[in-house]
Amino acid sequence: MNLSKNAFLSSKTKVLLILCLFVYGINFSQETATNEKTGVFSFETTEIDYGTIEQNADGERFFKFTNTGDAPIVISNAKGSCGCTVPTYTKNMIAPGEKGEIKVKYATNRIGKFSKTVTLTSNASEPTKILKIKGEVLKPEVEPAAN
Repeated sequence: MNLSKNAFLSSKTKVLLILCLFVYGINFSQETATNEKTGVFSFETTEIDYGTIEQNADGERFFKFTNTGDAPIVISNAKGSCGCTVPTYTKNMIAPGEKGEIKVKYATNRIGKFSKTVTLTSNASEPTKILKIKGEVLKPEVEPAAN
């Protein structure tokens, strides 16, 4: 095949132009993907310390948050790290600027130190969020038997 020098340069120019358009297209698509609106969890705290509590004391605590993003947040799941940690969450969407809470109930019938997690799954900017609880359930004091 006998191509003239001008035809060859023309083919090179076309390939270069196609390559440039391809790279531009990839960069443009990445920019639009990062500019999507998302909800953002802003928790007052991501760890609750129960401190030392009596056996069978109230094990309910609340993780409070605000959606500081620019899109609604929908929590699809909240799972405790074991059966002794039971989270409850709203099934409704949390609009930008709205507040919400995750209720966690720890089974305080178990004596000793504890450190547990609650894993939230949502459509927020951080799709998986880990919340922590810790503390110690004291063994009840036994009163001496009367003589």
